[in-house]
Amino acid sequence: MDECVQAEVMMSFLVSEELSFRIPVELRYETCDPYAVRLTFHLPGDAPVTWAFGRELLIDGVGRPSGDGDVRIAPAEHETLGEVLIRLQVGADQALFRSSTAPLIAFLDRTDKLVPLGQEGALADFDAHLDEALDRILAEEQSAG
Repeated sequence: MDECVQAEVMMSFLVSEELSFRIPVELRYETCDPYAVRLTFHLPGDAPVTWAFGRELLIDGVGRPSGDGDVRIAPAEHETLGEVLIRLQVGADQALFRSSTAPLIAFLDRTDKLVPLGQEGALADFDAHLDEALDRILAEEQSAG
């Protein structure tokens, strides 16, 4: 049976140096995909946007700059761990979010109680996830075209 950990965190969406606004972000971790966390951003006027990336990237990013692809996470200030910056990028487009560190750590602590870091492999059924993902992609392509 799949279990999950969820939390809602208020983050600042940093549009520019002069403009930012607070948005609710849902954090979700599921035992059916034990290596990943999902963040669903509820932007005003838009449909929610969900990003999935490695739980370990979020853990690392709370304490030090991490990530070298579409997702980069780092403490906002090097001397303190009070806030974290999350940069999401697709091509030339990017979005930057600022979050307090405390709720992220509390969420990650709950995920670790559900599935301790390093024990994900005991739950992961990669063949089933691959088949499920391929079926979903094929179904989407067939319905679109």
